[in-house]
Amino acid sequence: MTKTIKPLSSEQLAPSVSLPHISTCMQNPYPDPLPFIGQNRAQSALDFALGMELPGYNVFVMGEAATGRFTMVKDKLEAHCKTRPTPKEWLYVNNYDDHREPIALFMQAGESKVLADDIDSFLDEVVDTFPAAFDNPGYQRKKKSLDRDFDNKYNAALSAVEELAAKKSVAMMEEKGVVSFAPVVDGKALDDAEFMALEEAVQEHFFDAIEKLEDCLIEALIELPRWKRESSEKLRELKKTTIELATKPLLKALEHKYASHIGVIRYLKDLRVEIVDAVLDWLDDDSASEESKDDFDAKGMLSDFFAPNILVEFKEGQAAPVVYEPNPTFGNIFGKIEYANAHGTLITSYRSIQPGALHRANGGYLIMDADKVLANAQVWDGLKLSLKTHQIKNDLPYQDSSVGSSFTLKPQLIPLDVKIILLGSRDLYYTIGEYDEEFGELFRVLADFDYYLPDSDRLQYQFVTKVQEYCEQTLKCTLTGEALARLLKFSYRQAEHQNKLSARFADVLELVAEASYYAKQDGLSEIDAPHIDEAIVGKQYRTGQLSENMLSDIEEGHTLIATDGEAVGKVNGLTVLHIGDTAFGTPARITATVYAGADGVIDVEREAELGKSIHSKGVMLLTGYLGNKYAQSFSLTLSANIAIEQSYGFIDGDSASLAELCGLLSAITQLPIDQSLALTGSINQHGEVQAVGGVNEKIEGFFKLCKMRGLTGRQGVIIPRSNLINLVLDDEVLAAAQQGRFHIFAVATVDEALSLLMQREAGALVNGQYPDQSINALALARLAQIADVVNGDDKDAESDPSTEQDKDHS
Repeated sequence: MTKTIKPLSSEQLAPSVSLPHISTCMQNPYPDPLPFIGQNRAQSALDFALGMELPGYNVFVMGEAATGRFTMVKDKLEAHCKTRPTPKEWLYVNNYDDHREPIALFMQAGESKVLADDIDSFLDEVVDTFPAAFDNPGYQRKKKSLDRDFDNKYNAALSAVEELAAKKSVAMMEEKGVVSFAPVVDGKALDDAEFMALEEAVQEHFFDAIEKLEDCLIEALIELPRWKRESSEKLRELKKTTIELATKPLLKALEHKYASHIGVIRYLKDLRVEIVDAVLDWLDDDSASEESKDDFDAKGMLSDFFAPNILVEFKEGQAAPVVYEPNPTFGNIFGKIEYANAHGTLITSYRSIQPGALHRANGGYLIMDADKVLANAQVWDGLKLSLKTHQIKNDLPYQDSSVGSSFTLKPQLIPLDVKIILLGSRDLYYTIGEYDEEFGELFRVLADFDYYLPDSDRLQYQFVTKVQEYCEQTLKCTLTGEALARLLKFSYRQAEHQNKLSARFADVLELVAEASYYAKQDGLSEIDAPHIDEAIVGKQYRTGQLSENMLSDIEEGHTLIATDGEAVGKVNGLTVLHIGDTAFGTPARITATVYAGADGVIDVEREAELGKSIHSKGVMLLTGYLGNKYAQSFSLTLSANIAIEQSYGFIDGDSASLAELCGLLSAITQLPIDQSLALTGSINQHGEVQAVGGVNEKIEGFFKLCKMRGLTGRQGVIIPRSNLINLVLDDEVLAAAQQGRFHIFAVATVDEALSLLMQREAGALVNGQYPDQSINALALARLAQIADVVNGDDKDAESDPSTEQDKDHS
């Protein structure tokens, strides 16, 4: 005989919170610092990873958002980074042998800025010195000597030609560097008109004489280009010598200052040579026109060519860097090279190299979101390559396509010493591990953040202290013990467990912050329990339009759900919908029809391609249960349809399988089901009821509907017994249950659920038979009859179980 199932007491419907314990915790805050609460497994993994200096011990932090992943990681890293040495600074300098391959230099903390300032001061000295240094009397004297040598050779050549012209009665004239000849008659050089007045024979004489003189002039000045070249070379050597003498003391001082740094010494030696040509090209008055001088930025040109490009710099004694990159694109991680447009051509230089997150975190730690890193395959491949080669990858994947044939750079690679921390979900971690063989080698440490925190007095102690600190330091307010008790219950509800708190502590702090708003609206600086409730209700109201619309549709009769009376083949199932960050329960009518046939149990949702795999599995189990329970002595043969009525979206999960089975058995036995009850639960083939998710939302969803129609004292919900530990119901439901106006039943088997729904004994199998008029006896008889009809043996058709059922009711 099936035992009577009694409603659960109000004490079983939610965990109890000790106000005296909370009061004690409030008066004596937790003595140790509390950067985070719980997660001992994850803390141990992080400590291990930070202590391992070997390659490959990077960390994947696995867990859901709002569980304190980022806070814990950052606090751990900021504490550990103080024990590590200050990283080296890195900078790029120009490679004067090949401008496409800038040279990377490293310096100790604080030295790069000093070097940059020293080079800047040196360039200022150069700009101040030149071209003024060319006005030096010694330089001018030597320059005039070179000019005089050239002029003497030039004048001597012209003098010889001029003497020959005089002998031929021809005058030689020079104006603005142009030499010309004119006939002379009676000591006077003739102009063109006078020359044309001469006799033709005289003209021919002068033509011949001038032609010969021009040939002589050409022959005399044939060495002129060589004289000019030699004069220019001597002048250039004079300028170089002058520049070297002026810059040598300045560079000598820098070389002495950085004598212990080989890389800087090489850079300065190259600079010693290149600065001479740069001054000749940019700071020589003789090589620049007056117009170009006005627009010329000499210091800027020199800086772009000689000044170092500092990528990262640190202060002496500074802790190792902890960098979080929220947008891990290729350029943001590995750095980028900027380009400028000059006359339609893209140009760049070593000064346009920009650092990435790996440069800034080099020598320390880099935190990134795994899903964002993996969103770009080139970023992920580049990161793996950098970790394997211990060098920061810098060949941009889009370089060839974006800049075409323009000038590009290939900077010298910088050694990499960084520990990567990726934050990601559980599913993502296992997906990467399955598809990427290198992942396990590069990320050997898993920091697993749990969804829940095991409840204890110590954890509640930490919870209270942490919330108090947040209120006092961030919200500038206090809160009562009742408010803290309400927050603890909220955390239990988030965890859906009476003995566990939710690891999503950020949700608790968010609720406290919203409650402080309502406290301030009341002119109070102390948050009380009603403010917490008001914040919960406020959020439900802001996000609850869809659930209210669904309830309204039921109330108006658009959606058919009964909360009283009886019906055959109809049962109230419970569903939960997740929309964004909210979840709410809503009842759904499940119907079943049975008739003679051999089609088996047909899942309408699956046939309509609305039922997903887990839901379909739950329906398939019904056939296994029916065969195991009833068809031991005959072939299970029937046709039945099961449907979730007025459902037009996809359905997944097997939590409706208990309700579907009860509806099916009601259709088989023609026994009515009490419509004032709703139920949820999954089943196995042996009729055991299994736990489901969202049990609190499901109960409250049906309660809201019953409350809207009026509580009768008969209404209630049937849940799996294994879900008792998950009950954290709203105070309004608790009050209704305590007053006997709403009931929650817990069942362990299908028979127990059937007894509650049909108000009749399910019947236990004794000596191979079920008790007369029990639910199982009627089901067995009806299934046997259908099998006989389908198989052509209907001799017992007159013994219709429905007739016996009618007799029993009469």
